[in-house]
Amino acid sequence: MKVKEVMHKGVTWAGPDTPISEIAKLMRDHDIGAIPIGDDDRLIGMVTDRDIVCKGLTDENFDPRTATALSVMTPGIHCCAEDDDRDKASARLENKKVRRLPVINKNKRMVGILSLGDLGQKASDTRLADCVKSLSAHHH
Repeated sequence: MKVKEVMHKGVTWAGPDTPISEIAKLMRDHDIGAIPIGDDDRLIGMVTDRDIVCKGLTDENFDPRTATALSVMTPGIHCCAEDDDRDKASARLENKKVRRLPVINKNKRMVGILSLGDLGQKASDTRLADCVKSLSAHHH
């Protein structure tokens, strides 16, 4: 099974200057926990709900009225291709210790996001359990 068969399609991305309030609204409106951040037509990072809380709200200098995506995003981005095999993408999630991967097409355009939950709908119980165990290990 290919990534494009299980990913969330039509996911949007935001610029680094996007206010955190807008990022949070996108998360709420699309019922997702992460927004990829792009600059000059390139993905440069990701803002997760956890980033907003752990990097933003816990910083005494953080002002949610003026903060931008850049102030809390995790820089660098790991992707997978829409034609990748689901098991290959699962291994990438596991190896990179991330719960979501932007999905790109052959033209390097983002076409969706693959999450651990997406894999869970179609993966074998053993493969999913292995992936969850590995991803959860560093959060003890």
